[in-house]
Amino acid sequence: MSKDFSIVKLGGSQHKISVGDIIIVNKLHAEEGKTIKLEEVLLSRKGSKTEIGNPTLKDTVVEAKVIEHTRAKKVEIFKYKAKARYRRKMGHRQDKTKIEITKI
Repeated sequence: MSKDFSIVKLGGSQHKISVGDIIIVNKLHAEEGKTIKLEEVLLSRKGSKTEIGNPTLKDTVVEAKVIEHTRAKKVEIFKYKAKARYRRKMGHRQDKTKIEITKI
């Protein structure tokens, strides 16, 4: 028997999720501990039945709980031009949100 899953579009990217999964996505504007509804469901599979959206499924909602807001690892940007004494070092940390899927 296969595991039920869905594919949702969230924060500009697509994620394959199941109930109980904990995923890290780009920052969502929701408070920690709150339940959010993800309405852009692209595909849903329950048992042997698979539904494919065109482009999204109507009346299909995934519920998730916001666990915490964090930041990703630092990405260092280094610009350099040879023989010109030009060097620039910068860093960037992307804001992330950790969510747990509670219901499909």
